[in-house]
Amino acid sequence: MGKTPQLKIAIAGLEFQNPVMTASGTFGYGQEFVDFTRLDRIGAIVAKGISLNPRPGNPPPRIFETAGGMLNAIGLENVGVKNFIDDKVPFLKNCGTKVIANILGDRVEEYGELCRVLSDCEGIDAIEVNISCPNVKKGGVAFGTDPKMAGSVVEICKKNSRLPIIVKLSPNVTDITVTARAAENSGADALSLINTITGMAINAETRRPALANIIGGLSGPAIKPIALRMVWQACQAVKIPVIGIGGISNATDAIEFILAGASAVQVGTANFINPTTAEEIVDGISDYMSRHAINEISQLKGSLAT
Repeated sequence: MGKTPQLKIAIAGLEFQNPVMTASGTFGYGQEFVDFTRLDRIGAIVAKGISLNPRPGNPPPRIFETAGGMLNAIGLENVGVKNFIDDKVPFLKNCGTKVIANILGDRVEEYGELCRVLSDCEGIDAIEVNISCPNVKKGGVAFGTDPKMAGSVVEICKKNSRLPIIVKLSPNVTDITVTARAAENSGADALSLINTITGMAINAETRRPALANIIGGLSGPAIKPIALRMVWQACQAVKIPVIGIGGISNATDAIEFILAGASAVQVGTANFINPTTAEEIVDGISDYMSRHAINEISQLKGSLAT
């Protein structure tokens, strides 16, 4: 009988029991899924995005199912950082796996303050920085579509945090490698990509947009080929670890991202269909490694034959 495959990985000095994480905004604050899946078998939980103050989000309808995916315009609804620390972290710090806080803001200073507050919070292992948010000082241009603005966010986060900083990149750019390098050069410890792709849907019968916000973010299997391409490009462009996101629904999807160079993956929209997806992917990766006589997950990473 062969050895049990070793799925442990290290990112920015943190050791994870396996490379499978949940994607922010698709797994609540962890506690919502405790009756459906074993959290202690997942590599990490990436909590729902947190802002300095609570946000009500956009009016409904704000979710619409599309062919091969889902459009959402939730509007970054969240409880705010104080309520997150008081009400959500006590559960998360005892959930049996690593916890990554996802943060968002409308100003560079907000990101800095969030990093400062969360760095002193026991139970948070790393911070994922959502730079797809609009910069209100720059007329609503998303931080992640401007390399200089992205860099300024990363710099203040690094300055204010003792925790590893993972920068979540927006796919709504011409060249993902430019933003990836800007984040790396500004001190990012790792990258995660991709965030949702901007899209819209129309109800032809009512002649109205399907979402109250008109446009939303597309996620799910439909975006996987785009995400895979961008992850592969980012892995070629930077030396820091990359976490792959986008349409990952099973172990084969996850393995494809790892072959492309990703150190880990995040499972998002699939959680809404099957809340045990992340746990099943862990088992599937292990089975794949056993079948191919691969002992260490590091042997799989970036081994795409081109």
